[in-house]
Amino acid sequence: MDLVTVAAVADNGVIGADGGLPWPAIPADRRQYRARVAGHPTVLGRRTFESMRDDPPGSAQVVLSRTEREASIETAQYVTGVDDALVAVDAFEADRAYVLGGGAIYDLFQPVVTEMVLSRIPGEYAGDTHFPDWDREAWACRERIDDDGFTLERWVRD
Repeated sequence: MDLVTVAAVADNGVIGADGGLPWPAIPADRRQYRARVAGHPTVLGRRTFESMRDDPPGSAQVVLSRTEREASIETAQYVTGVDDALVAVDAFEADRAYVLGGGAIYDLFQPVVTEMVLSRIPGEYAGDTHFPDWDREAWACRERIDDDGFTLERWVRD
């Protein structure tokens, strides 16, 4: 199974501020993001999940939390670590799953993801959450598409 990180990242590495995006809405990016993860299981942190509770992404949500919780949404299940998340995702027998953040979740999963799809947002923004550093030598950019207000990059582990 392919495990793919999906993130929107500003020029200075910022991905979030106060639980939201620090830049004005980019409808084309949101559309491609939602279309990409639709029908696939997703992995995300508790705070990210709670920010999307009214419209959860993907076909199922594996939510990482330091404490065990009961899911209030039928498609969601809580896990307490990366290994448990990988077991949960494997149970869906999907060909791919998506890691959706936040910053600590991206960092935890960086060693095991096989691909990254990054929306590059032009400009520098103030924020409290950053995309983790990663070894560009270990990855190859296979696709780069300029779109309306962002550039979409697809990175594959070399």
